[in-house]
Amino acid sequence: PPPSGPSAPPAAPASGSGSAPGGRFVARAAAATAVLTAAGSFFGLVRDQTIAHLFGAGSDTDAFLVSWTIPEFASTILIEDAMALVLVPAFSLALSRRAASRTAGKPGSGTLAEDPAGNAADPVRALLAATLPRLLLALACAAAAVALLAPLLVGALAPGLADPGLAVDCTRLTAVTVLGFGTAGYFSAALRAHRSFVPPAAIYCVYNIAIVAVVLGLHARWGVRAAAFGVAAGSLAMVLVQLPAFWRRLPVRARRAVRAVRGRRVIRGRRTARAPRAAALVGWGLVAPVAVFALSRQSQVLVERFLASGLPPGAISHLNYAQKIAQLPMTFSLLLCTVTFPLVARAMADGRTERARRRVERDLVLAATVVLLGAAYVIAYAPQIVQLLFERGAFDAGDTAATASVMRVYATGLLGHCLAGALVRPFFATARPVWYPAGAMAVGLLLTVAAGALAAPRWGVHGIAAANAAGITTTALLLLCGLRTRVLPVRVRAVAAGLGRLALA
Repeated sequence: PPPSGPSAPPAAPASGSGSAPGGRFVARAAAATAVLTAAGSFFGLVRDQTIAHLFGAGSDTDAFLVSWTIPEFASTILIEDAMALVLVPAFSLALSRRAASRTAGKPGSGTLAEDPAGNAADPVRALLAATLPRLLLALACAAAAVALLAPLLVGALAPGLADPGLAVDCTRLTAVTVLGFGTAGYFSAALRAHRSFVPPAAIYCVYNIAIVAVVLGLHARWGVRAAAFGVAAGSLAMVLVQLPAFWRRLPVRARRAVRAVRGRRVIRGRRTARAPRAAALVGWGLVAPVAVFALSRQSQVLVERFLASGLPPGAISHLNYAQKIAQLPMTFSLLLCTVTFPLVARAMADGRTERARRRVERDLVLAATVVLLGAAYVIAYAPQIVQLLFERGAFDAGDTAATASVMRVYATGLLGHCLAGALVRPFFATARPVWYPAGAMAVGLLLTVAAGALAAPRWGVHGIAAANAAGITTTALLLLCGLRTRVLPVRVRAVAAGLGRLALA
């Protein structure tokens, strides 16, 4: 803990500080994140409006949306889920160890403890050196593999597609997002762990602005391929908007100081303790459960598009537009959880379980309140919302009616989506691997597949959307029941009763 008493300096929520940020900091961070996320959502609607206006909801947009499966998959895994769930706790633990190392140095110096060779042992820089270069190499190889295997991917994702050649071209363009999103996700996780929230919250603004600019400039020449190229350009813009803040918070220094951490001893008074390897903070034992969970969750989109590819043209597009609008309330409901996740991870790294429990319970109630209000609004005004946002140009009244009816079905699963996103965070905020969320998500995915396969032939896109809602709601219930026994002593009955009253209201 930081020194206390009249002569102690005031605690501030600076990076590496062991102090807990106050309510004002959380409020400011949440407000800034909310404003920038709202701006990103607004530009996302402008993006979707632009694509709908120029290309409508037909075979061309179906081909583009199949190629957009790769960016959507990469975004969820590399920005929102796996990357954040692995790296935020890892950087939080490294920051906690840095703070402990500073207390082991000379009193009042504020410097890190040194190893016998006289080198500063900084766990944060060691983690950066051990993970970022390898990640960039892996992402570049994955992007190249996606571009090379684009025909096979399109055939597997949408075997009934009317124009697979166009989808292959678009997929090769969007393959760049694997590198762009992965790098942006790494930067976002590192910055949020350092309590810097503005640059990560701005990434979707620049992403959507880049897509709109490229589509408007190239659609006449490239057709719907311009949208795919815009997606690739937007992913690189995500990296550039965070690069200055990342460089300030985690500047690259001499290799000697970083390498000194590995395998050396950190002086702690008269005792010495071997410093853990930085790579152990993100070892495969921790990454695997998160990756499996994220892949299973995003696979719901793959299931939807696979089942919808055999339906009449436009089915994939109607599902896409309905899902994008219906999930806006979920996005805003999880803003507070995004801000508080680094705080929960840091509290758990410091052993302050009770503080983490209170924070998680408050977040669940607030997130559920926001998402249920949004779901009620979507169900009540679905046709008006779709008409206002999309009915122009090639997107006609028939597309509005189809999209609105699917949107109402999607809205029934919004509470499940919100709770799944909020509940999984404390599971992965610990220093040990937890496989329970992956198992819970696998159960929900199996239910989605089975229900969707049975319902799609009879009820079409509505059956697919209902299967999605049933699967994610099942996952959320399993996560809520398993949280107390495996991670935090959350009062499950009290939380469930509060959520039930909110849903009934």
